[in-house]
Amino acid sequence: MRLHSYLSALAFLLIVGCSTTRPAAGTVPTGTRFTPEQRAMIMAAGPDEPMRVWKITDRSDSLLLRTESEDVRVDPSDPVLTRFLARLHATVTDSASLGLGIAAPQVGILKNIIWVQRLDKEDLPWEVFLNPVIRQYSEKKQLNREGCLSIPNRRDTCSRAYAVLMEYDRPDGSHGIEMVEDFTSVIFQHEVDHLNGILFLDHLAEEQRQNAAHVPVGRE
Repeated sequence: MRLHSYLSALAFLLIVGCSTTRPAAGTVPTGTRFTPEQRAMIMAAGPDEPMRVWKITDRSDSLLLRTESEDVRVDPSDPVLTRFLARLHATVTDSASLGLGIAAPQVGILKNIIWVQRLDKEDLPWEVFLNPVIRQYSEKKQLNREGCLSIPNRRDTCSRAYAVLMEYDRPDGSHGIEMVEDFTSVIFQHEVDHLNGILFLDHLAEEQRQNAAHVPVGRE
């Protein structure tokens, strides 16, 4: 079943290459557990309590947001992981946030975990993904305005792939591969960027550099 899904996705996508050299999710037997400091942050409040969103306007927050995260050990019996997934979801759905997605680094936890609202599914459910990796991007692009919980009062138009091939672990220890399209793929790309210490502003800067490189030199 996994091979069939993978080949179907490959047949649909116009492939431009892999996003990372990280091993496929699920192929590494263990990730890392939470550090004592991370456990203290997570267990400091109940599962329904939002966590503080870290912002680039604070220097120490900004340094962490620019740091690459690491894979998490998927253990359904780990109470710290269970509590963290619940609190991360409480954060993104809190009235003070109301985002469409969130990544663990945005609350100060450098683990490869994201929550995404599935705008491509009926009833728009929230789903959590552990150790997510974007395996391929479509050649087809899309332009959308993006904002970020960690970048206050800023929205800009970014170019993203129209479709991405996602690979990830689930909290129950199972493994998933799927193709995601349209604006939901933008949410995935945005959140996976956070895991790699990348902000959507970086894409704007890169687009500006590329545009400047193609501007013809004027004549006197």
